[in-house]
Amino acid sequence: QVQLVESGGGSVRAGGSLRLSCAASGRTFSNLVMGWFRQAPGKEREFVAAISRSDGRVYYADSVKGRFTISRDNGKNTVYLQMNSLNPEATAVYYCAADQGYLIHLSTERYDFWGQGTQVIVSS
Repeated sequence: QVQLVESGGGSVRAGGSLRLSCAASGRTFSNLVMGWFRQAPGKEREFVAAISRSDGRVYYADSVKGRFTISRDNGKNTVYLQMNSLNPEATAVYYCAADQGYLIHLSTERYDFWGQGTQVIVSS
């Protein structure tokens, strides 16, 4: 019902910035809670950030709070993750996810649709 395609990943030096994008299709984008997760090699997938349907509420993992910003443009059916002050610990595959519910959740099990992921590599 929902297809998600991430873009914007790549390689960056420590201290640099990247902006990830996730384009959604298949249903009304404004009726989806959107989230970003990441998975480093050998690690479990972890929550990064999420944004509510339309009222601008956001939530961030402690590890990225103050450095990452999630936003959405419902007119473009796109959610963004602006990543600043990147460090090598941010190296991971970043996944966009969509939830058909109403509240922001932090667990992967709560999200209904997933993108294919985009690689982010931060070098020191």
